[in-house]
Amino acid sequence: MNSTPLTLIVFLFISVFGFSQVENDSLPAQNPADSLRTDLKQKGITVEEISVQREINPLAPSKAAFYSAILPGLGQIYNKRYWKLPLVWGAIGVGIYNYSINNTDYNRFRDAFKRRRAGFTDDEFFDINNDGTGPDVSDSSLQNAQESLQRNRDLWLVVTIGFYALNIIDANVDAHLKQYNVSDRLAFDIKPALDLNAITGDPNFGLALVVKF
Repeated sequence: MNSTPLTLIVFLFISVFGFSQVENDSLPAQNPADSLRTDLKQKGITVEEISVQREINPLAPSKAAFYSAILPGLGQIYNKRYWKLPLVWGAIGVGIYNYSINNTDYNRFRDAFKRRRAGFTDDEFFDINNDGTGPDVSDSSLQNAQESLQRNRDLWLVVTIGFYALNIIDANVDAHLKQYNVSDRLAFDIKPALDLNAITGDPNFGLALVVKF
């Protein structure tokens, strides 16, 4: 039996199968991003993807908070938010100033009240007018004044501590937010769109949502 035709048929079959296999293997795999982009485009949404590599320092928020805890405003300098320095120093400075004023006046009235209770009459509030008529500021007035000044002093102490804590929190949160991508490349826009019907060739007018990220 002559095997030449059979051998030729087997050879052709193997060649065709191998060629089709190579051709299929040479086709690139479909990118899921391209498929998603195509689906969105059919819905009138155009996506322009921009890959941006940004260095993220996970310790930056902790460093900023630590610096502000050591010296108020130092964390804002670390974050390069220099415009916040007058706000931080002004708020804490006002708190310290008012605490100091109220504390000084409280000590004056307290010392005068203690001397009155001890029987002395040589305090600065005893005869302010120098007319020899007795105390111009009574004992009860001294007591009320020192209690009021004590409340104000303690209140300003709490306010100053609050400003100090806000300074630390602001530096920490600001360092977190700085590492988010909030550049102009992250945006969306609405543009007019024109599409032709593949069957009739009629134009279809509409709006396209362009997303950039």
